[in-house]
Amino acid sequence: MTRDLSSIDAVELEILWSNLIGMVSERAKALQRIAFSPIVREAGDLAYALFDRRGRMVAQANTGTPGHINSLAFAGKHLAGLFVDRVDPGDVLITNDPWLSAGHFFDITTLTPIFNGATLIGWVGSTIHHTDIGGYGIGAGARDVHEEGLWIPPLKLYERDVPNEVLHEIIRSNVRTPDAVFGDLAAQVSAGRVASEHLVTLLARHGLDDLEALSDEILRRSEEATRAAIRKLKPGTYHGESRFDVPGGEVITLKTAVTIDAEIGHIVIDFEGSSKQTSTGINVVLNYTHAYSTFAVRSCLNPDLPNNTGSLAPIEVRAPKGSIVNCAYPAPVNARHVVGMYVPMPILKALHQVIPDRVVAEGSGAVWTIQVQGKRADGRAFTSSMFNYSGGMGARAEKPGPSATCYPTGVAAVPVEILEAAMPIVFDRKELRRGSGGEGRMPGGDGQTIGFHLRTDEPWLLNAVPSRLETGPEGLGGGSGGAAGRFLVNGEPVSQAKKLQMNPGDRVLLETPGGGGFGASA
Repeated sequence: MTRDLSSIDAVELEILWSNLIGMVSERAKALQRIAFSPIVREAGDLAYALFDRRGRMVAQANTGTPGHINSLAFAGKHLAGLFVDRVDPGDVLITNDPWLSAGHFFDITTLTPIFNGATLIGWVGSTIHHTDIGGYGIGAGARDVHEEGLWIPPLKLYERDVPNEVLHEIIRSNVRTPDAVFGDLAAQVSAGRVASEHLVTLLARHGLDDLEALSDEILRRSEEATRAAIRKLKPGTYHGESRFDVPGGEVITLKTAVTIDAEIGHIVIDFEGSSKQTSTGINVVLNYTHAYSTFAVRSCLNPDLPNNTGSLAPIEVRAPKGSIVNCAYPAPVNARHVVGMYVPMPILKALHQVIPDRVVAEGSGAVWTIQVQGKRADGRAFTSSMFNYSGGMGARAEKPGPSATCYPTGVAAVPVEILEAAMPIVFDRKELRRGSGGEGRMPGGDGQTIGFHLRTDEPWLLNAVPSRLETGPEGLGGGSGGAAGRFLVNGEPVSQAKKLQMNPGDRVLLETPGGGGFGASA
């Protein structure tokens, strides 16, 4: 018989919590080490979390990106709800449905049910960015979501430890790099199975048969702590707006109204008035918008609090259906990060009116993502995984903005040595773009300059998704704006949403934007 949770004192509860965090963090790091895709292995583009039987996210790993982590909370809830009464030991669930998970096909979520004997007691899940998913690729040029790659609805990847052969063959036949894709899927599956064993062992050690009572207590405390932090804020509605250009020169507007109800400890973020969804693949599903919205708020409240369903509950996110941040099917979404990573910016501008010492000025925003396809000197075709470069981060109230820092995503750049070893690419330059950060009491971070070409005698394709080529990030509180970016091919400016047809010897130069300054200069 399981113990009554009331018999567990504060010390034992802390031990249990630390073990849960340690378990998911250990499995996330193991997944990252054994993944095939450099964007996962080197850049850490992943999320990993534990869910209770009801699909509520209880604990997340201390690594990962906000867009994946908080979207995984939704994906786990969806999958658990669909399969709670029809899973068996050895099953593994899968989906990359953009509207159910992380917003584009490249991010595949797997969810493993955890059984204690014959009883389902929870789930462990991961979302990672895969090397390839067929279709158009990482760029923004597809005309609808069906051109962007393979859509995997909620299904079983494994049934009682046996691979779903039909689904495996469908995936293998629809991607360009099946060995890499299945290598990454194997990493996700193995990490889930080991975590399941660890959880059952942990609960048995403490005399617990299931996770539910422990989950209730963790989520209750997390929610109460978040509401307590919100109650300390000045109530009211505060507005923020951010404008930026995207591939093709289109200017996107994100507007937010942040309403703080200090009495009950609740925040509503409303994107009414933001741009409509577009015909290019920069549209954002609401899950992804919610992920970066809650990240912006929680990082300003108390970033040391656990990030789980409880701590996310007091933050409500609204956006008009059909807007750029709540796009409707069949909108293309493969480059959704271009807009999604700007979501925190207008929220932080609104919060600057409430807690000015805890926000940052506008940074360069979305990372500039690059993907190349072509033929090697021996004629073999290759498709790179996505690699990315960041600009400067916005300054903080008491500290300069870090240079060449991926904010708000937190992913690292794949080292050039890894890229040069994996494909016929040569980097001519990689250096800080000195002076690109905005001036202020605290200056914004500098962007960077990256130049490269390919070692090939054949034409090749370039998927590049830069932003802020016309206007740089704004400063905050009297600080100056950062420099706009530049994207050059053979010395000529380029801004297109579609793939670029490149010739042998073509040289690409990226100059990422600088971050905005904070406060007027003395």
